[in-house]
Amino acid sequence: MYFQPKVALTDRRLVGVECLARWEHPVHGQVAPPDFVAVAEHTGQLTRLNAVVLREGIRRARQWADAGRPLAVAVNLSPRTLGDADLPLQISELLEEHGVPADRLILEITEDEGLLAGGRALPTLERLCDLGVRLSVDDFGAGRSSFADLSRLPVQEVKIDRTFVQGMATSPSDLAIVRSVVDMARNFGLDVVAEGVESELTLGLLEDMRCGMGQGFLFSRPLPYERFESWLQVQTASDPTRAPAGEVRWLRAVP
Repeated sequence: MYFQPKVALTDRRLVGVECLARWEHPVHGQVAPPDFVAVAEHTGQLTRLNAVVLREGIRRARQWADAGRPLAVAVNLSPRTLGDADLPLQISELLEEHGVPADRLILEITEDEGLLAGGRALPTLERLCDLGVRLSVDDFGAGRSSFADLSRLPVQEVKIDRTFVQGMATSPSDLAIVRSVVDMARNFGLDVVAEGVESELTLGLLEDMRCGMGQGFLFSRPLPYERFESWLQVQTASDPTRAPAGEVRWLRAVP
């Protein structure tokens, strides 16, 4: 498991962490997540993989809360997983086991055409929403969905695809797309996260358009737990303006 921070852009306050599965193969080296997720789907192991990631993310959320850092934890779910009618119960049991409030968990769902049109996943999404779990649409803008599609889903957050965010400093069309998504999301009452924030110029543009949150290498790459904890300690120790609850401001990049 690797962890990458989500940051409030108004004051660069750490507000959450995305949990990311990584596989370092002893022979083939780093295996790309789409590759091993596809294998898990093909071999019927996707449910087990999701269970490992969810349990680890929720367990870490409990540890961070106990340490005075009440961080929201985001976990990616495959659209196929949302067809599992038992998923809401499994998540409810994990949250209860670790004593983590449901709204501390964010489930990121891929912008999938069938998913955003409703289909079989909608009852599962509604049950998760009833639990109090927050739902986020990942990589928004890369597919064919629109805000009209989103209005039919019980989601609270949109993550703008990194391709547009990384190109907005040099491409007027990418800049226009990002600005449109931020404005529309605000009108729909949705939180917005810009993925792929890698430069101060991009950060400044996002701040100007009042984008709520950012995630990317400018703040930190995804880190294994031990390195992420060290990163947290450095931010906390070096920032005299840190809030009593463990919030961290003015985060510094980790290569």
